[in-house]
Parts: sequence; C-alpha cells; structure tokens
Amino acid sequence: MRSPVDYGLIERAMAEAGAGAGGGAVTALFEAAASALEEIASGRRRLRAVRHPLGFLCLPVQREEDRGVCVHVFDAEAPGRAAGLTTSRVHAHSWDLASCVLYGRVGNLRVRVRDRPHEPTHRVYEVRSDASAVDVLLPTPRLVRCEPGPEETSVGGETYTLPAGDFHATVVPPGTAAATLLLGRTLPGRCDLSLGPVHGAPHRVVRQTCDAAQTARTARTVLRRIDGRPSP
Repeated sequence: MRSPVDYGLIERAMAEAGAGAGGGAVTALFEAAASALEEIASGRRRLRAVRHPLGFLCLPVQREEDRGVCVHVFDAEAPGRAAGLTTSRVHAHSWDLASCVLYGRVGNLRVRVRDRPHEPTHRVYEVRSDASAVDVLLPTPRLVRCEPGPEETSVGGETYTLPAGDFHATVVPPGTAAATLLLGRTLPGRCDLSLGPVHGAPHRVVRQTCDAAQTARTARTVLRRIDGRPSP
C-alpha cells in the first residue's frame, strides 16, 4: 500500500526552507521525496512517468482537488527529452508553484511579456490538459513581445517559488542532470499559458508515457543521486 502524501507537511517545509528556517525543513522535503520515490521504485505507488514537452520527466506522485505533488527529472541521458514541443519554452502556470531542488542546478528565467498587437514576436496560447496526457493548444487574440528578465538559479537543497501567471522558462545547464520536488496549488479561474508562433493554429500534443520498468528505473536513479541529502 502506498503512503498518502502529507500536503500540509510539504507546504510548511517549503515555506520554512524558503524563509531560511534551517536544514530541518529541507531534510523533511528530501525525506518526503525519498519516501515517494521508494514506493515508485518498488511498485507500491502505481504511476507512470510522463515525458513533458518542455524536456523533463514528470513523476505525478499525488494529485487531489486543487493540490498536487510531483518529482520533475531533468536528465541529459534520458531519451526523447523534448516530447513534441510546438511552442516556445516560455510559459505561465495556472497554479502557484513551490519547488525544492533535490540535486543539480535549476534556473528560472523570468520573462517580461508586453502586449504589442502591431509588432508582436509571439502569440499567447491557452493550454488545456486532460488526464489522458493530451494537451490542446489554442491561440488567443493576445499578441505580445517578450524579453528576458533576471535568471534565478537554485542548487540542491534550495527552494524557489513561482506565482501563477508569471511567464518564465526553466533552464538546466546542457549535459547536466537535476531533479525537483514540486508542490502546486491551482487557483480558480486561471489557465496554463504558453508563448508560440504569431500565426500558429490550434493543435494537440500527446505526451509520451513511460512503462513501469522505465518509471521504476527513473525513481531509482533519482534516489541514488540524493543519497547525500543534507543533514538537519
């Protein structure tokens, strides 16, 4: 039997770690990640890793109502990293994000987006996802120009947050591996957005689902790499 995810514990630990409350909060996050990964590796927690179009493997640990916990794995050695990306890597979530880096370096490039209907570089697309791992991308009337803002880099044992609606791109150095434990809380009335071509058409992207062996192998790889997790 799988153990239920303690959303409250993870939420409190993310907040405490982000406020610099000490190593105990970070250790709690690593232990929560390790517990879930051990259940995935053994098959007690039945799920399948999904190859996200933005180039990482998602282990959807648990999702209930407006909250969800995932482990995201960025691995230069994983085949098929870009699973059908049809827009840019710049996107905005419909949910508030809090994340702890388990290992590696993860950068978040903030992107300034301004409405420029007469000289746009991109169109804003609405992304509608369903439980069958299908994304429907719908062009909106919004035409914009974007320019890179500051990049914030977090390393193993550090946390970061991103509010819903903020456009950004995730950056992992080429040829390196990283993983994060992520907590998301969906906000009512929001939708996921992506920046894409000005003249793009509505289309669908089907995310690739890994089999049980690939999923377990991914969980074991992450567990091996976080063996040296920090002490309280």
